[in-house]
Amino acid sequence: MSYRNTLEELQKSGNLRHIPQGFDPAEVVDMTSNDYLGLAHRTDLQELFLADEANRRMAMTAVASRLLASNQDTYLKLEDKLENLYSKPALLFNSGYHANTGLISALASEPGTLIVADKLVHASMIDGITLSKAPFTRFVHNDFNRLEKIIAKEHDRHERIIVAVESVYSMDGDSTDIDALTQLKERYPKVMLYVDEAHAFGVSGERGLGMCHSHEKFELIDVVVGTFGKAAASAGAFCVTNRTLKEYAVNKSRSLIFSTALPPMNCAWTEFMIDTMLKMDNERAHLKKISALLHEHLTASGIRTGSAASHIQPVITGDANMAVALSGRLEEQGFKVLPIRTPTVPPGTERLRISLNATLTEESINRFANTIRSVI
Repeated sequence: MSYRNTLEELQKSGNLRHIPQGFDPAEVVDMTSNDYLGLAHRTDLQELFLADEANRRMAMTAVASRLLASNQDTYLKLEDKLENLYSKPALLFNSGYHANTGLISALASEPGTLIVADKLVHASMIDGITLSKAPFTRFVHNDFNRLEKIIAKEHDRHERIIVAVESVYSMDGDSTDIDALTQLKERYPKVMLYVDEAHAFGVSGERGLGMCHSHEKFELIDVVVGTFGKAAASAGAFCVTNRTLKEYAVNKSRSLIFSTALPPMNCAWTEFMIDTMLKMDNERAHLKKISALLHEHLTASGIRTGSAASHIQPVITGDANMAVALSGRLEEQGFKVLPIRTPTVPPGTERLRISLNATLTEESINRFANTIRSVI
C-alpha cells in the first residue's frame, strides 16, 4: 500500500490526524490540554521569574548531551530539589517519552528480566518495552488478581519482574491501586515496581507530589516517573529511584546519553514552577470539586464515561467519525475538546478526552454539561 493510500484509508475511518489550529481563549474554553493547575498562561509568574537578573542571563541551550555538558549547576540544583522532596535520588530527562523509553529499555535489557504491563499503559512505555527486546506480557487493566497469577507463575523463572503501570491513566482518568502493588512486592521479592505519575504530578497526593509519594510504603516503589510538561507548565521529566538504578540509567539509558540536554533556563523555570505548584492546595481542591461535578453531570445524563471522577474524563463514542463530529459541534458552541482515536485507544473505545484545569468555574462546568447534552 502506498503512503497516499494509507492516508486515504485513515481519512475514511475517521483516524486521519491533523495538527490543530490555534484558538482565541476569549472565545473558546479549553478542555483538552494537560494544564491541570492553569499555570501555562500565568504571565504574572513569567514576569516574576524574569525579574531575577540571574534567570534572564541563564543559557537557553545546553549545546551538548547531559554527559558532555560543561555547566551542570542548573541540572544538579533541580535534581537536588527533587531528591529533597522525594527522599530518593532524581534524574532528569528531556520528556516523559524520553524517560519511559530510556528507562524501561535500559532496566529490562539485563538478562532474566520479564516485563508485566497494564494493558492501558502509555505508548511511551510500550515503546520502551519494545526497545528492550525483553519478554513481556500484559494484564487486563487494573486486574490485580490476574497480575498476581502471572507473577506467581513466572517468579522463579526470572531474575526480576518489572511491573509497569500508571498512577493516573491518561485516557480514562482512573487510578492504579498502590496498596495492591506494594503488597505484591512484599510477597514476591523479585518484583520491581515502575509507576508513571505523568498525570498525577502536580495534582494528586500531598503538595501535588503524586500518589506514590503519599503512600506509606513509598520506599517499595522502585521507579517513579513524573513530567514537567503538564501540571508544572514547563518541559522535561524526571525519575526518582535508588542510587544504583540512577547510576545504571546514566550509563545505559540511550535517550539520556544521546540527547542534547534540556536548556538550563528551562530547568530554572521548572524549579520556579515546582515551588509555585507545591503551594497550590486550594487549586487542587477546586479541581477535585469540579471533577466530581462534571462526573455527576455525565453519569446523570447517561453519557458513556469512565468510572473515575478525576481531572481526566472520557466521553466514549466507540466510533472515530462520531468522535470527530462531536468535537466539531462542541467547538461551534465554544468548547475545545479534541477526539482521541485508534491507536491511542483500542478500537471501539474512541472518545473525547475531557481534561479539566483549576481555572474552570462551576458555572463553566454546568454550561459545558448542558452543551454536551444538547449536541451528543
